[in-house]
Amino acid sequence: MTVRLKDFYADWCGPCKTQDPILEELEEDYPEVSFEKVNVDEEQDVANQYQVRSLPTLVVENDDGVVDRFVGVTQREDIEDALAQAGA
Repeated sequence: MTVRLKDFYADWCGPCKTQDPILEELEEDYPEVSFEKVNVDEEQDVANQYQVRSLPTLVVENDDGVVDRFVGVTQREDIEDALAQAGA
C-alpha cells in the first residue's frame, strides 16, 4: 500500500516555513512514504480538489483515500500517528 503525505504550502507562508524542518526529518525517517509538496499558488486545482482553505495543510492518504488531515503547524508525533494509521 502506498502512503503519501501532501504538504500544501506557499512561499509567503510563515507557518509553512516552521513546518518544513519537521517534514524534512520525517522524510528521512520514513523512506517508504511519498512526500509531496504542493505550492497552492502554482497548483490551485490540486488545492481545490483537497479543499485547502488554510496553510499549512497536511494530508495523509493511502490507496484507500484520505486517512487524516492537519491544518496549521503540526507536531511530529501527530503526523507519525497518522502515517502509522495509513500503513507506514
